[in-house]
Order: sequence, then C-alpha cells, then structure tokens
Amino acid sequence: MIQLGYFTIDTQDIDKARAFYGALFGWRFDEAQSHTAYAHVADSQPPFGFVKVERPKNNEHLYFRVDDVDALCERVVELGGKAAVPSDSRSGRTAVVEDDQGVSFSLWRPAPGF
Repeated sequence: MIQLGYFTIDTQDIDKARAFYGALFGWRFDEAQSHTAYAHVADSQPPFGFVKVERPKNNEHLYFRVDDVDALCERVVELGGKAAVPSDSRSGRTAVVEDDQGVSFSLWRPAPGF
C-alpha cells in the first residue's frame, strides 16, 4: 500500500505561515530542519512543512482533522483568514477556510464511525 510520506504547503511568507498555523493549531517548528525558505512542523506525522514560493499554485486541498470545526472557523477569522459556513455530510462536519495569505484548506470533524 502506498501512503502519504511527506507533504509541503506553499506560502509566500514563511514567518506569517508560522504565526498563523502556530496560533491556530498550536504547531511548533523544528528550527534544525528549517531555513529561510522552509519551515518544518515539529513532531508531525506524516512529516511536513511550509515552502516559500513566489506564487502558490495550491493544486492540492488538505483536510485537517479537528475536534471543533466551528470554533476553529472563528479562530481562522480572528487570525485574519476567511471561513465558509460549516456544513454536515455523511462523512462529518467540514468547512473550507483560507489562511491570512489566501491559501485554502478544510477543517474536518469525522462523523461517528467514519
């Protein structure tokens, strides 16, 4: 079976990404693995980080599994991002949000038994 082994999220500003996602999810960054064009998220599984690019293409869409979609949507807005109204489906509760640089991702709370 092939599994996701590593991923990166494109961003125009590494420091802003560190601040936004650190405040939203409590992520810490591994300074030994980071540099001016890359910030590695500490203790992540699978391992991942942020890569500085001139213009993010954002062809992928990530879903972060969370306990409270609605509370984190509010937090996204407090941090300068945007959040759609959360919705429910058979797979759970989701909302598409954007960080303060316009990178979109989703928040997802799986339905019981999913």
